[in-house]
Amino acid sequence: MDHYQAVNHILVSLFNDIMDVEEREIISDEFKDISSNDMHIIEVIGQEEPKNMSAIASKMKVTVGTLTIAINNLVKKGYVVRTRGEKDRRVVFISLSEKGNRAYEYHKKFHDEMTKAILKRLDDQEIEVLMKALNNIREYFHITP
Repeated sequence: MDHYQAVNHILVSLFNDIMDVEEREIISDEFKDISSNDMHIIEVIGQEEPKNMSAIASKMKVTVGTLTIAINNLVKKGYVVRTRGEKDRRVVFISLSEKGNRAYEYHKKFHDEMTKAILKRLDDQEIEVLMKALNNIREYFHITP
């Protein structure tokens, strides 16, 4: 297998493996009523100040209409809270409920454990090479539509 085929195989396999692991590990008994995509919406909403729908949609790279469907489901399931703006009642702010905060923390813990498990297998030089490679991959995806 040449370098092109090897890199292509690794990227595709890695993406699929990460998605599979997240589906299995992140969605625990407590959070079995949501998908990994829902969990990523919860991650983008975050635990800081409430965000408006446009900011979340932009970060998720989806339309506000698409996000609205997901947010409606997360509100119904008790993960997310909607509030109207005080200055402009047309503006809707989204924040996490107590249950949403627990899901956020659970997801964060999964990512922390995954990162630590990978880093403990590498020495300092390998970490530097990995960081450079990952940054190059990330830059590619940021400039690719």
